[in-house]
Amino acid sequence: MSQFSIDLPSQLLLKLEPWRNAAHWRIAFSGGLDSTVLLHLLASLAKSESLPPLTAIHIHHGLQAAADAWPQHCQSVCDALGVPLLIERVTVQQGASLERAAREARYVVFSALTQTNDVLLTGQHRDDQAETLLFRLLRGAGVRGLSGMPAQRSVGQGMLIRPMLDISRAELEAYAQAHQLNWIEDPSNQDRQFSRNYLRHQVMPLLTGRWPQAQASMARSAAHLREAQGLLDELAQIDLAQANTSHDFKWLGLPSLELAPIAALSAARQRNAISHWLEPFTQLPDSDHWSGWKDLCDAGQDASPIWRLANGELHRSAGRLWWLSGDWLRAPMIGGEWQSPSSALRLANNGCVRFSGQTPCGPLRIAYRRGGEVMHLADRGHRDLKRLLNERAVPGFVRGRLPLLFRGDELLAVANLPGLDGDVHDGWKLHWLPTDEDQGLS
Repeated sequence: MSQFSIDLPSQLLLKLEPWRNAAHWRIAFSGGLDSTVLLHLLASLAKSESLPPLTAIHIHHGLQAAADAWPQHCQSVCDALGVPLLIERVTVQQGASLERAAREARYVVFSALTQTNDVLLTGQHRDDQAETLLFRLLRGAGVRGLSGMPAQRSVGQGMLIRPMLDISRAELEAYAQAHQLNWIEDPSNQDRQFSRNYLRHQVMPLLTGRWPQAQASMARSAAHLREAQGLLDELAQIDLAQANTSHDFKWLGLPSLELAPIAALSAARQRNAISHWLEPFTQLPDSDHWSGWKDLCDAGQDASPIWRLANGELHRSAGRLWWLSGDWLRAPMIGGEWQSPSSALRLANNGCVRFSGQTPCGPLRIAYRRGGEVMHLADRGHRDLKRLLNERAVPGFVRGRLPLLFRGDELLAVANLPGLDGDVHDGWKLHWLPTDEDQGLS
């Protein structure tokens, strides 16, 4: 028996030790060499070790005729190993990158199936890591991209683990041959029009012919870059802590930072901090397309600049940065008079409003600011609404969607603004919940 086959089980078990108490281990099982070895290793270990319940997941993309036979092959393998198999069929959206679209379709399913305290195990190995590094290097990736595939990350409600990133394809082949395993050879893996296949079949053999340890060295470089990215993340957290200051508009429920501490940093630290902060919300441009950030920072004090990104917008207002997405980017619409003020009133694209305390006499209606509104204050007389909003430093993007309560033409209240949100003597206040959406958090 090969030395490789002797070492792999203990190596894998050591990698998975932190997740021995997971609720389930789910194996992404394509039927190819990598996932076949992973599944066989885990099923074998389960006979002598106390492991979480194993389940295999096969994603049928339907991209080629040969793939129609793969679910049955995977079922046969799982039946022989005594591992339950889920077969999920997906529709891959046609686009510029079929590889990327297929991957996205797979991970939609993986995310849905990975529940709390579940672990999803995938079979990427050291050669895959080297290809990833080279591929991203040729695309001009930064430190995060060049750190390669992480050994672990969140997926769905659980964790995705790649336990074989330190194992070469040659070791996997040796194990498979020693155990007489059968696996699927995907014909598309030979198609050189796909960038990864070109690197695998054309470029890597040349590199390893000259430098036999090239793949191991590249994987080691990816590990160094992951460490560097970790340091950059720590620096970002330090910088963001300075900008994560309190303010009077927490009730908006929006991600927000004070601009001044960020603007005081060097340009590189600004990009690092903002990238770290925005990463959960949106895709970010590459390093050559950050002019929107510079324009936002350099705009005049009275301006309200906006940086439009893939999944939302970054606004600057009232000395702060605000991340807006979802309903915040849709114009609010009024649905008529408030027929039942004793109940909450839902506002199209703008959350809902309700009263606390006594309900004022009607007929009442909710409207939005158009300009020229005047409000009577008991201690100050009539005041322009614009001036009142300026005094309270209400962010510009909020002003056009603040619910205003009218009785006839009389402005009675401005939701959520202390001193303007109700009548102390009559004992009522107008409350606005801007949205019940998760603000773009992915």
